[in-house]
Amino acid sequence: MKLRDLFDQCATAYDRDRPKLVPSFDELYGTAMRVMPFASEARIHVLDLGAGTGLFGAMVSKVFPATRLHLTDISEAMLAQAKQRFASNPLVTYSLQEHAQLAAISEYDLVISALSIHHLENRDKRILFQKIYHALRPGGMFINVDQALAPSRTGEDQYERIWLEDAKTNGISGLALTQARERMREDKSALLSDQLMWLAEAGFDDIDCWYKRFRFVVYGGAKRQELRNEQPQ
Repeated sequence: MKLRDLFDQCATAYDRDRPKLVPSFDELYGTAMRVMPFASEARIHVLDLGAGTGLFGAMVSKVFPATRLHLTDISEAMLAQAKQRFASNPLVTYSLQEHAQLAAISEYDLVISALSIHHLENRDKRILFQKIYHALRPGGMFINVDQALAPSRTGEDQYERIWLEDAKTNGISGLALTQARERMREDKSALLSDQLMWLAEAGFDDIDCWYKRFRFVVYGGAKRQELRNEQPQ
C-alpha cells in the first residue's frame, strides 16, 4: 500500500490518535510554538509541509490569527479534514502535492512541518531543505517536528520499546497501533546530526535542536536577514 493510501485510511481518526501515538505531543508542539520569533499580531505567511489534517497549522493560526497559511499534503483525505477544520478561515489555502514540488522563492516567513519529512529518502531530505531555504524570505524560519534515528541498532530497539510502552499507556487502540505500524514501514528516518548538517549545507543559520525525547525531535534554523553573497570571490 502506498504512503498516500495509508494516510487516506487514517484521516478521520488522525487527530484523535496523534497524541496517543506521540507520547511527547504537548512538549514537541509546545516547544515548536515557543521558538517562533513573531509577535501575536504579526501578519506572517506560513507554509505547512505535509500538513495532514492541519493540526500544526491550526496551532500557529490560533497564536497568530492574522496568519496566511498554505497547507500541502499528498493525501486528499487528510486535506479534506483540514478544509473542514479551517472552513471559516479565508486565510488558508491548500495544495495536493509532494514535497519535491515545492518551488516558492522567498515567499514565506515561516515554514513548518510535523512528522512528515522522515518519509523521504536522505537525498530527498537534503534537496527539500535547500528548497525550504529558498522558499523563505530573509529573516524567515524553518521548524520541523519529526523523528530521528538513534545512533545504533541498540538505541533504535530502545526507542521502539519505549514508544510502544508509552502508546499503550496512553490507551492507543489495537487498530490504530496496527495502522501506525503499517505507516512506520515507510519511515526513512535519519540521524539528527545529519539533518542539522544538511540544514547548514542548505544555508541556514542559528540551527538548533530545541527538543529531543528519544526518537521525537524539534529542530530547525533561520534564513539570515541579508542574503548571502553568492558571487564568486
